[in-house]
Amino acid sequence: MSGTHDSGTDTGGTKGSGPDGHGRGPDGDGTKEGSRTKDLGTPGRGSAPRRAGGGTARRTATRTGQYAALLGYLVFLAFPFLWLISTAFKPPRELGSMHPTWIPEAPTLENFRQAFAQQPLPAAAGNSLLAAAVSALIAIVLATPMAYVLGRYRNRLSRAATGWVVISQAFPLVLVIIPLFLILKGLHLVDSRTGLIMVYVVWSLPFALWMLTGYVRAVPPELEEAAAVDGAGRLRTLVSVTAPLLAPGIVATALFSFITAWNEFFFALVLLKSPEKQTLPVVLTHFLGAEGVADLGPLAAAALLATLPSLLLFAVIQRRITGGMLAGAVKS
Repeated sequence: MSGTHDSGTDTGGTKGSGPDGHGRGPDGDGTKEGSRTKDLGTPGRGSAPRRAGGGTARRTATRTGQYAALLGYLVFLAFPFLWLISTAFKPPRELGSMHPTWIPEAPTLENFRQAFAQQPLPAAAGNSLLAAAVSALIAIVLATPMAYVLGRYRNRLSRAATGWVVISQAFPLVLVIIPLFLILKGLHLVDSRTGLIMVYVVWSLPFALWMLTGYVRAVPPELEEAAAVDGAGRLRTLVSVTAPLLAPGIVATALFSFITAWNEFFFALVLLKSPEKQTLPVVLTHFLGAEGVADLGPLAAAALLATLPSLLLFAVIQRRITGGMLAGAVKS
């Protein structure tokens, strides 16, 4: 009996301890496991905002650094132009002052009057405008079909041509000026506007070709294939589909070619000898005296007048470039 009782007691105890001990054990273990799960999960949920906050702080710091670098670069670029404007309106007394100021104390237009009186600025500006406009137009006409071929038909020949275009831009002007002068002398084009325009075309053509090739490759070829499926010929496809999408790139390339020719000095100095044919950058050097002393006021006024056309042209065309790029965007 006692054995049975003991057995029953043991069994009962075992059964009883199941709910009380082992039974509570699972409950307790479950509770502990749940609490441990909560404890383990809580840092995860708590750490997510901290990581997000840290990422936001890093992005903010990076963006602030980028804006600071951009502002510093703009100040670096704007300082010479702002100082040029200030100098152009200063009277001689302020120009020779030991304590220069940003804003002229007594602004005057006398420097501009002296600049026009001393040098033929309108004629020089006309020569620069003619050389820059004609050379940019010819360079665009020649570079556009060449860029289309290089951009659409990629093979070893096109890659070699593109590489040569890029390498050609690394040659300094001093290396080519003597052979170029001899070639133009043999063609009787020294001291000629035609010869200068030819030089500008040859010099700006590689850059225009490289730039337009990138624009051509950005135009999806599927658009031309779709036009061909609709029955359009090659010429109709180029005129109606490809050309409108390339228009912003053509305008941008023409703008850069024009500005490069407008500001060019070395070729014009070597190739042009007649005063009536000289371009504006060459005429600006005439404001230097025999001892190398610059007539600072008129020189600053003339330099400001020479800088304004390219800035105004870029400001006007820049809106058209942006509008053309948005109008030519492909929607999927």
